[in-house]
Amino acid sequence: MTDGPLIVQSDKTLLLEVDHPQSTDCRRAIAPFAELERSPEHVHTYRLTPLGLWNARAAGHDAEQVVNALLSFAKYPVPHSILVDVAETMDRYGRLRLDKHPAHGLLLTASDSAVFEEVLRSKRIKPMLGTRLDDTSVVVHPSERGNLKQVLLKLGWPAEDFAGYVDGEAHPIELAQEGWTMRRYQQEAAESLWHGGSGVVVLPCGAGKTIVGAATMALAKATTLVLVTSTVAARQWKAELLRRTTLTADEIGEYSGAVKEVRPVTIATYQVMTTRRKGVYSHLELFDARDWGLVVYDEVHLLPAPIFRMTADLQARRRVGLTATLVREDGREGDVFSLIGPKRYDAPWKDIEAQGYIAPAECVEVRVDLTDAERMAYATAEREDKYRLASGCAAKAVVVSRLVERHAGEPTLVIGQYIDQLDELADHLGAPVVKGETTVRERERLYAGFRAGEIELLVVSKVANFSIDLPEASVAIQVSGTFGSRQEEAQRLGRLLRPKHDGRTARFYTVVARDTVDAEFAQHRQRFLAEQGYSYTILDADSVVVEPES
Repeated sequence: MTDGPLIVQSDKTLLLEVDHPQSTDCRRAIAPFAELERSPEHVHTYRLTPLGLWNARAAGHDAEQVVNALLSFAKYPVPHSILVDVAETMDRYGRLRLDKHPAHGLLLTASDSAVFEEVLRSKRIKPMLGTRLDDTSVVVHPSERGNLKQVLLKLGWPAEDFAGYVDGEAHPIELAQEGWTMRRYQQEAAESLWHGGSGVVVLPCGAGKTIVGAATMALAKATTLVLVTSTVAARQWKAELLRRTTLTADEIGEYSGAVKEVRPVTIATYQVMTTRRKGVYSHLELFDARDWGLVVYDEVHLLPAPIFRMTADLQARRRVGLTATLVREDGREGDVFSLIGPKRYDAPWKDIEAQGYIAPAECVEVRVDLTDAERMAYATAEREDKYRLASGCAAKAVVVSRLVERHAGEPTLVIGQYIDQLDELADHLGAPVVKGETTVRERERLYAGFRAGEIELLVVSKVANFSIDLPEASVAIQVSGTFGSRQEEAQRLGRLLRPKHDGRTARFYTVVARDTVDAEFAQHRQRFLAEQGYSYTILDADSVVVEPES
């Protein structure tokens, strides 16, 4: 028994004592395989899950490393059942594998005949299979490669995919040699993807995920389809590729609501790809428009269901997912694992911050009270209306005004969910607003003005959550969000994490209505950031002073 910071319990929960001197080292050691569940002040709760252990296994960690991490940091003896379960769960990964056979095409093979018999009896799997060759191998219909991996994961027997990839149509792509240097972690992430064939890279916002994508494209040297969240993001990707690679403007096409260009490198939006006419996703044919050698999914945690379905048919193409968080609010992390690929590289936010590549950030929750009239309206409202009422309470506008004045002269974003609330705040603050109905041209003009320092204050809706490059933003004030979305919290903080030219600390404020579902959702949203080592200071609205900080 040691005096470590970790209590390992037989229900597969791990309790981490935050104030222990070894807590940072312990968090780093367990992060590859344990999922954070709760993060109050002093003890954080993690859980061991099969998917977490399989992701670790796919990334090259074995059961011995996981067991050693648990034993090294444990305060009390680790239950023997946990050690056995870790070993047996991780051993399930790879007992089944997909291989390419010169005569039979795609094969499912097994190292364990009993497991093989078990999965072959599944009614969901039988239609995907062809001729059985022997006791441990069966032919798989090539079109079912992705679907089979999805089903096997749900059965608890994730298959390791060794069937390889088609090269696709070759296209010369090199990284530009002048004007910049790739960071070590970016190079490691790209190489991990390339050697793994397909998979996901998890890096904080502002850490240069686009560069990882560009580096992978330079390794593939093939036609590439890049899927992004918006037209603005598509144009930022194009600008970054022109800056970081040898690609020319004529080689990069935009496929969005406004433009339909198919070129050797084509950047398409999720929105246009999932547009339906008469029940048909007409633009999904873009997946077959060229012999793509690589498909890149930006913000892979947002991947829409139709793209998942199409990705199941793309298993012979190399696939790269880029994200700041693998958390999906719809619980489809398993589909990302089986269809895009396992997590190949993950850099903790605080590690990147320590290297000076993202700005340090201070997170503050400001709590406000409802008026008596608002409390009565809230008390009598239907459940589905309570969050909107709490989010739009009058006290929030007062606090936002104080915070904006407090940080006058600093590039500031006011972020929210509800358009009427944002319109009112924009009018009150005399600031421009970016929302869904704002044209792409106007969005780009406002973002450019913000980057240039001509606009110091911008009010933005959730359209600015993802893939928007506003490097000088140093203050964000969040007034409402997508309920308890942890991924959104990560993305919004990420708007501030580009290093500042003067090295100053970014500040992320969340204004929350006390004694409402707003406060409940705020706690849920903060879980992801707590896992990354950020903590929230809680202030009462009355303590938010107007005088600028020294």
